[in-house]
This record gives sequence, C-alpha cells and structure tokens, in this order.
Amino acid sequence: MRHSLARVLTGGVAAIAAGVLPPLLSPSPAVAESVVIGGQPVRAADSPWVVAVSSHDRFGGTRAGQFCGGVVVAPTKVLTAAHCMSPDVLGGPPGQVRDLRIIAGRDRLRAKGGHVVSVRSVQVDPAYDPGTNAADLAVLTLERALPRRYAIRPAEPGDSAAEPGTAAAVYGWGDTSGDGDYASSLRSAPVTVLPDANCSRAYPGGSGGRYEPSTMLCAGDPAGGHDACQGDSGGPLVAQGRLIGLVSWGSGCGRSDSPGVYTRITTGVGAVAAAVGAQVPR
Repeated sequence: MRHSLARVLTGGVAAIAAGVLPPLLSPSPAVAESVVIGGQPVRAADSPWVVAVSSHDRFGGTRAGQFCGGVVVAPTKVLTAAHCMSPDVLGGPPGQVRDLRIIAGRDRLRAKGGHVVSVRSVQVDPAYDPGTNAADLAVLTLERALPRRYAIRPAEPGDSAAEPGTAAAVYGWGDTSGDGDYASSLRSAPVTVLPDANCSRAYPGGSGGRYEPSTMLCAGDPAGGHDACQGDSGGPLVAQGRLIGLVSWGSGCGRSDSPGVYTRITTGVGAVAAAVGAQVPR
C-alpha cells in the first residue's frame, strides 16, 4: 500500500541522536524526513535563501538538530511547511521549543560559519488543514535579521515560473535515496513543474492522499529519479529565480508515477504578504 508522506524527520530524539534513522511515516501530517533524490551538492553561497530548521533539544545533534527546510523571503522572515510546526513534530506548540532555530549560509549542517538564528515567533497560514496538508505554509519570524541578499522573491499569482513545463530545482538536506541515506551537505535536484492532472491521477484521495490544485503545486521528473524526500519538508522549489513552492508531501521518493506535492506559493502569497509586508524583495 502506498502512503502519503509529509517529508519531515521524525522518530524521536533518542533514535536520531543515536544515528538510527526512522522509517517513512504515513499519512500527511508527519514531519519531514527527506533528502533530495537524484541531486548533486550545491553551495550555500549560491543559494543563500535555503535554510535548515533545527532543534537540538528535540532532534539531537547528529544532524545539527535539522528536521525541516525553509527559505528566506525577507531579512527576518523564513517560510517553511506548516506541518513542520505541528505538535506531532515538535512535541507541543512551537513556543515551547526553547531552541527552535534556523541555520543559514552553511553547506554542511555540522560545519562552522554561516548564521544560527533563534525563531522569535511562528505564524501558521490560517487556511492550513492538517488533515489534507492544504495551505501547508508557516512564517517564522527571526530574532535578528539575516543579510538582505539572502532573501528570494516569492512568485505572485500568474507568474510564468509556476506554469507546467517550467524547469525548477528543489533543495534540501534530506534523504538522497529513499532508503534513509541522509545528506550531510546541501543538495539540489532538477525537476519540472507538471500539470495538475498528473498529481490528481497520482493522488485521487483515500489512503494515498488527495491533491488539491488550489493550494498545491505538482512537480517531479516524468522519468523518475529526481525528487524531494524525507527531511526536505518546507524546503524551496525554485524556478526562474523565484520561489514557487515548498516541499510538502508525496508517495515514496523519485517515482515517475508519484510526483512531489508542493505548497503553491502563488496561492499563499496573501498569507506571506500579511506576515512579511514591505520586507518581501521585489
């Protein structure tokens, strides 16, 4: 049986701290456990908007506490998947996680350098539905500002970057094979924005989850082999220099018949603009 997997790292502090990677979890509202499938190493200096979301207290130090990805859209604002901020993932409300942080400007999670910044507050899109992962978007406000050059512009409604057939790239530190082979260095994989019909066929509902075009974006490799995976949740999908999606969920990793499902940024732009306001780069 296929399961819809929210792409977060879960399994408990003891298992992760000991280096024992958890199995893939079923259905949608889980934590990200993905690594980019079929990708290659990239430099954070070339994609400074990609960040890791971490908590040592919750997830241990093996991966510097990383459990989800995120993307900088303004000096003090990071977008991630709403399901990354759920009690199932964090063990309680985000405000109770004392060391919730983002790691920016760093290729390798446990290297030195870059910026480690505490999260001041979390705002989940009011339209988020944890049962379906619709509107799977949250805005993290940081305790201090990152360099403005780290921010990427979110796509707006009607942006051609989100049209089917557009070449895109997904970024993360998640599972690189689908078998628990987690990346220690930032990776990126090429994918293509696909017609909504592709994901509607792959995810018609039931135990496999339902694709909702109004808040979700379909992307993947029609031939298979390139995808986000567990641990990549909340990470960016980028096309033509704009942010068009956030890693949300899918069935397996890198399957030609099961594309990745992303939060559609052009739908969530209202929530983004309300939280980010004039800070969003143009």
